[in-house]
Amino acid sequence: MFSFKSYLQDTSGATAIEYGIIVALISVVLITGATSLGEALNKQFDDISKKVPGVA
Repeated sequence: MFSFKSYLQDTSGATAIEYGIIVALISVVLITGATSLGEALNKQFDDISKKVPGVA
């Protein structure tokens, strides 16, 4: 018989939740890094295009 006490002691779903949280945090870090890199590259290309004559 499945009792409430055994339900509270069951930790099989905790690992999946922990992995989900880790994946979410890694995703946030990757998105933040990609955004920063994209903005830096955009600025770099803008600076280069301003130095090249004949490019509007």
